[in-house]
Amino acid sequence: MAQTWFMEILEQHDPEFARLVAENREVVMKDGAIPARYKVLMTMLSDAILGHADGVQSIARRARAMGASEQEICETVRVAYDCGGMPALITALAAFRQSSS
Repeated sequence: MAQTWFMEILEQHDPEFARLVAENREVVMKDGAIPARYKVLMTMLSDAILGHADGVQSIARRARAMGASEQEICETVRVAYDCGGMPALITALAAFRQSSS
């Protein structure tokens, strides 16, 4: 899994805890009964509900790289709206924002 900006900061300040967090994420986010790409879509849903548009955009790119279809992205946006209402929908639309970062 790609290193995120927050994990880079954690690693600089607390390498031991960063290692534990990274190990936990590997266990949680790997393929299991739920495929890894669905788990990534779940994280996109969570970021949408929490109002993290930049996170949604980044996670949507990761999901696409893992093979998520545009329909899967769209359905995740719909679930975000169902669970989080209009604020989550507006945030979830960041999944369709194009950028080079």
